[in-house]
Amino acid sequence: MNRREFLRIGGMSMMAMVLGGCGLSSLTGESSGGQAGSSAAAGTASSSSSGTAGVAGGKTLVVYYSATGRTERVAEVIARERGADIMKLVPSPDYTEADLDYNDTSSRVSREHDDASLREKIRLQKAVPDNWASYDTVFIGYPIWWGIAAWPVDAFVKANDFTGKHVVTFATAASSPLGNSGKLLAEMAGGKGSWQDGMCFTGSLSDAKVTDWVKSLKLGN
Repeated sequence: MNRREFLRIGGMSMMAMVLGGCGLSSLTGESSGGQAGSSAAAGTASSSSSGTAGVAGGKTLVVYYSATGRTERVAEVIARERGADIMKLVPSPDYTEADLDYNDTSSRVSREHDDASLREKIRLQKAVPDNWASYDTVFIGYPIWWGIAAWPVDAFVKANDFTGKHVVTFATAASSPLGNSGKLLAEMAGGKGSWQDGMCFTGSLSDAKVTDWVKSLKLGN
């Protein structure tokens, strides 16, 4: 299956395959059909009492994994708005186009989806950010894969201590919401840090929409 067919089918027949009641969106977070979908409403994780919770002052880091560039675009807008440092997560080895073909039951993502032990073996070229202790606020972004965060992000979360940090998750998807993806990452962090669900950006991306969302968080400067 070529790339164009992969993206076209992402929001159609494979939507019927779900985990935990969430529709299966394109693994790359691409929009199916190119039409703008409604974004998921911002919510909060159990460790944060409101959407306006945040850390006044301190440094911000935006960490993201992106398969096709959509999540990367959102991450870059957030970093500009916050004056933040930015770090891209790169698996080792990285995913190829064939690896991301979830219509192929023998592809890498399909095998990792079916066998959770394979996800545990995923390694990143760099998992611990430079000067990690200096960041008070951390944004973590990812495409939605089978209703949860793309699993390269798991390796980052497990490699770092989030004690004393305020974490905001965000995602991209064809049409799926953020769901429990952020809460599952918070559990992987061992309950350390204050985790806040953010937004899943679906359909056509808009820099203005991302900027407005970041401002609505009222995280302070």
